[in-house]
Amino acid sequence: MSLSAAAGGGRWVAGEMRPVRSTVAFANPWMQVRSDDFVREDGSGGTYGVVDKPDFALVVAEQDGLFHLVEQFRYPIRRRSLEFPMGGWPPGKGGTALELAQAELAEETGLTATGWRHLGRLYEAPGFCSQGFDVFHATGLTPGPHAREETEADMEHRAVDEGELRRLIRSGGIVDATTITAYGLLLLER
Repeated sequence: MSLSAAAGGGRWVAGEMRPVRSTVAFANPWMQVRSDDFVREDGSGGTYGVVDKPDFALVVAEQDGLFHLVEQFRYPIRRRSLEFPMGGWPPGKGGTALELAQAELAEETGLTATGWRHLGRLYEAPGFCSQGFDVFHATGLTPGPHAREETEADMEHRAVDEGELRRLIRSGGIVDATTITAYGLLLLER
């Protein structure tokens, strides 16, 4: 394919790589892995591997000086992981980012919240994955029954004060980058 055909007209953005062909290597209801051939403005090209996953929402749930976390076994890292509640819509369902955050908090912890503040929108691993996520701060919490999915059967909910949260981050007790980043966004808002 020629550069002009690949460019599709329009102006180039500095460092842009425009796709000329995309091949799906693997797909299931939760993700897709593809290989994209691309071309740069100077005509050179290459191949890029991309993981496409649906976006998710993450909730920093805080009340009375306590932060609510969940812990579960994460197969890719072969260990349990302590994290803020988070997740995406199941296949066939959808809604706003806020609705997703509200659903995930209730599903994983049983908590509902009266106060919701959007802290930001980020991308989990933009070097190889298209998945984005919205971070919300939830306050005015009320406990209730959780409604965890079958894959979350081993999940445990616990609340820690901010000193313990920081100790867990510093000691490697929390290794989830999205949780640590979400806490950073909260600190920037204070």
